[in-house]
Amino acid sequence: MVRRGKVLGSVKDKKSTKADLQFPVGCVARFWKTGKYEAPVYLAAVPEYLVAEVLELAGNAARDKKTRVVPRHVQLAVRNDEELSKLLGSVTIANDGVMPNIHNMLLPKRAGAKGRSASAADE
Repeated sequence: MVRRGKVLGSVKDKKSTKADLQFPVGCVARFWKTGKYEAPVYLAAVPEYLVAEVLELAGNAARDKKTRVVPRHVQLAVRNDEELSKLLGSVTIANDGVMPNIHNMLLPKRAGAKGRSASAADE
């Protein structure tokens, strides 16, 4: 396998390059060595996947108005995705604001809805 003009598999290649990851496999292996875990490539790939997912959704949110991803776009991306919202439900993102929401009681009432609820209660 060739990457950037180099043949992979040589002695000097990093584990991240061999695994085609951006996150450092060697550092993860060093930190987890005390626990005797044997899957540093997998343990580096999981957070890389999560970061890529969040950045893709935040980039889509930023594409509408701006060219730069700011914390507000990360907030909108995470809170609008069901699985990420569940995973990061208790996380506070600095300088992100709140989700746009108008409570139902504050919305103007429809003219037809008032008459129907009163006639349904009489029956």
